[in-house]
Amino acid sequence: MKSTKNKMYLLLLFIMTTAIVSAQSSISGIVKDTEGMPLPGVNVILEGTTKGAMSDMDGNYEITNVENGTYTLVGSYLGFRTFKKSVTVAGSDIIVDITMAEDAESLDQVIVTGVTNPKSRVESSVSITTMRPNKIQQSAPRTTAEIFRTIPGIRSESSGGEGNSNIAVRGVPVSSGGSKYVQLQEDGLPVLLFGDMAFATADIFTRFDNNIGRIEAIRGGSASTLSSNSPGAIINLISKTGKTEGGSLGTTFGMDYNSFRTDFDYGSPIGDGLYFHMGGFYRVGEGMRDAGYTANNGGQLKLNLTKEFESGYVRVYAKYLNDRAIAYLPNPIQVTGTNADPNFENIPDFDANNQTLHTANLTQNVGLGASGELRRSDIRDGMNPISTSVGVEASFDLGNDFKVTNKGRFSSNQGGFNSPFPSSVLTASDFLAPGSFGGDNGYASLQYANGDGPVNPNTILAPVVLFDTQLNNFNNFMNDIRLTKKLDNVDLTLGYFKGVQNVSMSWLWNSYLLEAAGDNARLIDGFDSTGAPLTENGLVGYGATFFGNCCQRSYDTKYNTSAPYLAVALEASEKLNIDASIRYDKGRVDGSFSGPTSTAFDVNNDGNISVPEQNVQAIDLSNPTTVNYDYDYVSYSIGANYLLKDREAVFARYSRGASAKADRILFTGLDFTDSNGVNALDFINQAEVGYKRGFENGALYATLFYAKTIEEGGFEATTNTIIENDYKSIGIELEGSYRFNNFDFRGGLTFTDAEITSGDNDGNTPRRQPDFIYNFIPTYNFGNTKQNAVGLSFIGQSKAFAQDSNDLVMPGFLIVNSFINIGVTEKLYVNLSTNNLFDSLGITESEEGSIVEGQTNYLRVRPVPGRSISLGLNYRF
Repeated sequence: MKSTKNKMYLLLLFIMTTAIVSAQSSISGIVKDTEGMPLPGVNVILEGTTKGAMSDMDGNYEITNVENGTYTLVGSYLGFRTFKKSVTVAGSDIIVDITMAEDAESLDQVIVTGVTNPKSRVESSVSITTMRPNKIQQSAPRTTAEIFRTIPGIRSESSGGEGNSNIAVRGVPVSSGGSKYVQLQEDGLPVLLFGDMAFATADIFTRFDNNIGRIEAIRGGSASTLSSNSPGAIINLISKTGKTEGGSLGTTFGMDYNSFRTDFDYGSPIGDGLYFHMGGFYRVGEGMRDAGYTANNGGQLKLNLTKEFESGYVRVYAKYLNDRAIAYLPNPIQVTGTNADPNFENIPDFDANNQTLHTANLTQNVGLGASGELRRSDIRDGMNPISTSVGVEASFDLGNDFKVTNKGRFSSNQGGFNSPFPSSVLTASDFLAPGSFGGDNGYASLQYANGDGPVNPNTILAPVVLFDTQLNNFNNFMNDIRLTKKLDNVDLTLGYFKGVQNVSMSWLWNSYLLEAAGDNARLIDGFDSTGAPLTENGLVGYGATFFGNCCQRSYDTKYNTSAPYLAVALEASEKLNIDASIRYDKGRVDGSFSGPTSTAFDVNNDGNISVPEQNVQAIDLSNPTTVNYDYDYVSYSIGANYLLKDREAVFARYSRGASAKADRILFTGLDFTDSNGVNALDFINQAEVGYKRGFENGALYATLFYAKTIEEGGFEATTNTIIENDYKSIGIELEGSYRFNNFDFRGGLTFTDAEITSGDNDGNTPRRQPDFIYNFIPTYNFGNTKQNAVGLSFIGQSKAFAQDSNDLVMPGFLIVNSFINIGVTEKLYVNLSTNNLFDSLGITESEEGSIVEGQTNYLRVRPVPGRSISLGLNYRF
């Protein structure tokens, strides 16, 4: 009887166990990002339980032994929004695929730019913005510089095309063009050692494409001590590595302008700890404005290969860029009204937004080359960067809490810059009047060079100086090595930066007379009172004739910079981080430059010396000016970050840094062999106090800043002047994001109160500096997996003065862009983008600083390009 009971108990136990086991199931699936790429390392849990799993290299996860019931499945990953979904288990296995949306505003996201050791944003005492490709797409940028318009505190005058942009930060001025105090980097190393070299700005040699995984931009702060010549900001374009397999193939068409572009990229693991990524683009077309010829033609190819080891990694990479992109210089426009309340309007036959002085009637330039040889250049080459780069990046844990990181790259850079610059805009009658160029040089009449007859006295002309600049040798070598030691709660970093930059260029300019027309402007010839020609097919002079033959020049200089630096980071408590850094830059400059001379030369080989050939400008190589000086300076920065709550912190920082000059100093008439007499450095002192707060559905950042700039002066080619001012500015940066349901809002606003504090314009506002710059980007996401999106971006600024004299006001403007992104299938997307939807006139620069009130004035301005619509197809795999 007892035996029978035991058997019954065993049978009952077996049945109960079987029932319990059968009531347990699994939840599995694949974790991907919004572009369909698998995400490894995602933590997937059932909220309120101890059950969970982590996704593998292919994004797969599985949670086993889940009892029947309803749960909240939660997926979390650094830099991505938390995923939550209610799931019900009812006796069988279920599959739940997870799509993680990137969260560029996440306070937990790790940053690598402007810090000695990677840290999350909430722990860093710097102002930094991170942008990923899907966010960049929302502002519908057409050039790399247009991407930077959405970074708080950064004023990117993106009116020059694919390069030659003016980039300023926090009221620190654009004193002579380029990005003097802002350094552009690729993967943590400078593209060029200096950001404001004439006709060779860093953005000319930089292209954004599908190789880029994210952009990090740090303003102020430790930018002074962690790179050379970058006290204002560092903008770092960081490449994808291919650690997760995936790629894309895309084509973009200009819908209302002539442009065709193909982008591709692919990356994948190819062995144990070995992976690669490669990609690039090719583009051809006329460009955003009507040029009358194919003005954009070229592309880029990039490749990197990474090998991981037990204690670190080694990455080798390469880039080849060969692009031709039209360079937009000032356009003619007419202005009436008053200096304080001007009315800017198009002149007859010229749309300042959508046309350009480039013309099919002026596509070649002939003259004497850098060595006195007869040469010809193609104006259609525009900005023509040719760059071949190879680099290596390595990072290893050495044991005993030591870590070493080294980044090194050699770049072979050359090319050219070719674009017509209007020296003035005036009517034909005014050109011939006494006191003007024509009247003072014997011009009595004008005729079209193509045989169309006499020029009407009321026709508006553009006497242009053709900026034909050869970039002979801009090779550089950059290397940054860091050794870090961790001592309990202290990180100690010792680093050494070496940068060698060649600056070899030749200015081979000529002067032409054009009608100011937007549809293939015609060249114009001048004649004296006897009818004898003074020009040849529109050529007024072999040289910068309209500038007084100032500027035929050739440089051949080398800049060798060595910079040891030390950084200390102290974790004073669980909430308080303190960091300090100091850097010593030592620069050595050697080489020479030569200015203009003139000679009679039969350029067209017809056996006769015409009027322009009587005074052909050449480079005076027999009388070079020796350049041999050195400079040094110390930069420092100290900051603190205090964590108020898990996602809330405040920080403060004080910094002093400097930026050295390159070619722009070589116009000042100094003894360039006297190191004590060469004013090679401009200094910035900065202070900032910031607040950052993360919410469940958004984030907010606010930074108060102060900057004091002491400049020693630099040459500006377009005005032929040396600009020397001191400045101060105070302001606030606001950046935030918020999302609810299917809506997403991002935006930024910067208020700057800037002032000139020296010279004749003491007390005035720096030129082109608005009080407010802002951007606002609302987006609506829809579809089963939120694969579709539609949105607008509002980018604008308040009014600004044209020049430091503070006479003429450039009106504020708002540029509205739109985008629609539709997921046709899981991997095929269609994008329709419109930039400058309402074709608004946004003037970023004016060569003239005042007008004569009560009459029509003709000015030279750089407006942002007008409306352009593009359609893109992108396949992700």
